[in-house]
Amino acid sequence: MDGTLFDTEFIFQRIWNEIAGEMGLVLPDSFKYEICGTNGAVMNGVIEKYYHVSDGQVIQNECRRRVDKIFARYVPEKPGCREILHFFREHGYKIAMGSSSRITRIEGNLHQTGLRDAFDAIAGGDEVEHGKPEPDVFLLAASRLGVDPRDCYVFEDSPNGVRAGVKAGMRTIMVPDLMPVTDDLIPIAYGIFKNLSEAQEFLEKEI
Repeated sequence: MDGTLFDTEFIFQRIWNEIAGEMGLVLPDSFKYEICGTNGAVMNGVIEKYYHVSDGQVIQNECRRRVDKIFARYVPEKPGCREILHFFREHGYKIAMGSSSRITRIEGNLHQTGLRDAFDAIAGGDEVEHGKPEPDVFLLAASRLGVDPRDCYVFEDSPNGVRAGVKAGMRTIMVPDLMPVTDDLIPIAYGIFKNLSEAQEFLEKEI
């Protein structure tokens, strides 16, 4: 969801840095590479490392509170978001949202953008034991669609998400957002594209 269909990842980064600034901290670039695509205990571990606190959940909760306030008013979409959803629907594909975000935020963002009906199922990070880079949320999404993970495409913007998709056994397509493509992702990704429109052009030839 964040950074793939919705142009929201930069908002998270702004809030993370805002909170850090209030604590007299400056977050290095490596923070966003480690935090993106995570949730739960993994996210708390990253927070504890960079904010020098013993309980990352407190800062995670505050970030969520501020972000939720923004998304209650506006959720920006990535270019090509609606077009690629329409493309898959037109070709008879089932569509699920599998995100590290909690289920209430997914529902909120989809309703805010009017896209809830585009999805047959949703799966949130708070519904699984292990967050990305583990495959749990994608496997849950596939099970709710009633399909074999090997028959799925998964779209991701972050390295953690790509690794999760590959572990799930899905054809994992990367459309980078804030983070560059690292060398280890090139051989494992099914495809890497600049934007959703470019990914759709590729799939039009394949489907």
